[in-house]
Amino acid sequence: MASDAELFAAAEAIRARAYAPYSKFSVGAAILADDGKVYSGCNIENAAYPQGNCAEASAIAAMIAGGARRIKRIYVTGPGSAPVTPCGGCRQRIREFADLDVVVISHGVEGEPLETTLGALLPHSFGPEFLGK
Repeated sequence: MASDAELFAAAEAIRARAYAPYSKFSVGAAILADDGKVYSGCNIENAAYPQGNCAEASAIAAMIAGGARRIKRIYVTGPGSAPVTPCGGCRQRIREFADLDVVVISHGVEGEPLETTLGALLPHSFGPEFLGK
C-alpha cells in the first residue's frame, strides 16, 4: 500500500505537468486504487473554460483506464499555504468511485495538509446506491 508520502510525491510530480496557462493554478491528484496502484492526474485548462479537466477528474480517468474501479485514498496538491480541496464537481466525481469514509488529503504545498473524509467534504451526498447500483 502506498504511503501518504508516496501519494504526495506522485501528486506533486504530475502537478509539474499541469496545463494552467490562464489561472496559473496548477493542481495534482494521486489516487490509491483498489488494485494497489497509484494513479495520478493534473488539471488541464482550455480557453473555453468549461472544457478543462480538474486534476481529480484526470486521476479518476487514469484509474478507470488502468482497470481499477474504487478509490481507497486520494491526495490533492496545489500552490500556496491553504489546503487545495476538490471542487464541488470533483467531490461528486470522487463519490462515484469512493466510500464516504475514504480519506481525502488536501495540501497547499507551503502549508500543512488537511486530512478529512469524503463524507465530511460532501455531506448528505447522492451516490450510485440511490440508483440501485
